[in-house]
Amino acid sequence: MTLNRRDFLKISGAGAAITLTGCATTSSASGPRAHVVVVGAGFGGATCAKYLRTWGPNVDVTLIEPNDTFISCPISNWVIGGLRNMNDITHRYDKLSKHGIKMVKDSVVAIDPGKRTVTTRGGSTIGYDRLVLAPGIDVMTDSIKGYQDAEAAGKVVHAWKAGPQTAQLRQQLEAMPDGGTFVMSVPATPYRCPPGPYERICMVAHYFKQAKPKSKIIVLDSNADIVSKKPLFTDAWNTFYPGMIEYRGSNAPVSVDGGKMIVTTDLDDVKADVMNVVPRQRAGSLTALAGARNDSGGNWCTVNLATFESTTVPNVHVIGDSVLSGLPKSGHMATNQAKVCAAAIVELLAGRQPDAMPVIANTCYSATSGNTSGYVANVWRYDAAKGYVNQPESGATPKGDAANFVFNESWAKNIWADVLS
Repeated sequence: MTLNRRDFLKISGAGAAITLTGCATTSSASGPRAHVVVVGAGFGGATCAKYLRTWGPNVDVTLIEPNDTFISCPISNWVIGGLRNMNDITHRYDKLSKHGIKMVKDSVVAIDPGKRTVTTRGGSTIGYDRLVLAPGIDVMTDSIKGYQDAEAAGKVVHAWKAGPQTAQLRQQLEAMPDGGTFVMSVPATPYRCPPGPYERICMVAHYFKQAKPKSKIIVLDSNADIVSKKPLFTDAWNTFYPGMIEYRGSNAPVSVDGGKMIVTTDLDDVKADVMNVVPRQRAGSLTALAGARNDSGGNWCTVNLATFESTTVPNVHVIGDSVLSGLPKSGHMATNQAKVCAAAIVELLAGRQPDAMPVIANTCYSATSGNTSGYVANVWRYDAAKGYVNQPESGATPKGDAANFVFNESWAKNIWADVLS
């Protein structure tokens, strides 16, 4: 089956999966109550908890999250480039309580799939009928020699989890002298947010163009070429920042020296004034606690992509960046996986079969300057034999423009509202 243009336009916005899965049959409010525990309140976890309660009035939901606030990775590159500040991407969780979600501020330190319990750092043991893990990614800082020492000394940051390192990288750029060199590395795929590194280069270049025009950017890409939105980014680099950006493909960092401020690859020693090295990534450690980090390399989680239930751990679902699939690891994708998962869990708890052919969408904007953005938008329909199949009308903009910058801002506001309100 394919989608026509009208269907595509209906579901290509931030609330795509509401249209597609919002008609899921809900449980009767008078029957026995089931309990779902969701761990991690990022794009995926907070969305899943909200829609479990929306579509499952007979389902009790406990959402476990150690942080006080939600800090958005999308738009965090704008903070690094000086277009926004940390307050603009930081949001509270308090509106989720109106959905009847029980929020627990704690960390999970143990998971017993046999007993169906999770244990928190604070000493609580919480039982579940279904468990949803949405931990995002772990950054493998130990995969690059010298990285952890340099990071501890404040000489290198990845800033790939929005938060303190986002502000730290911005401060390092502000302190860098005009004429200095910013070195950024791109990890080998798969990693969180495929276009993210290249958008960051645009944002840093935008800042340099305004404040430090003699400065230089060197991009060390572990991949052979730009892996996402290549026409968009190459056009931006050539149009807005000619001569400022040096791109080097197949140049994975193997070590960093915080004292000498050198990034070493198999080909070069690269001197930097600011080092933004982003290591390889893997599924969040919570999935390992459950035994769900189960691909051949022990790095990612294989799931039934119609329900997001682990292929090896019954009653445990994994959503978001930790999932191994051909789908992009993005905030928008995490919300769509969350809604498909929530709808499936509501059906399973009611003794019914989930939708066998769910539809998932992803829209990802990237800023290319202080007032231009471009996007990629895709829709996939699940096929049991083929997995998620990309539908016609999907595509990307080859050039950024001012209208899409406005849409980019609106997309962010809408998706934050969908996740947290």
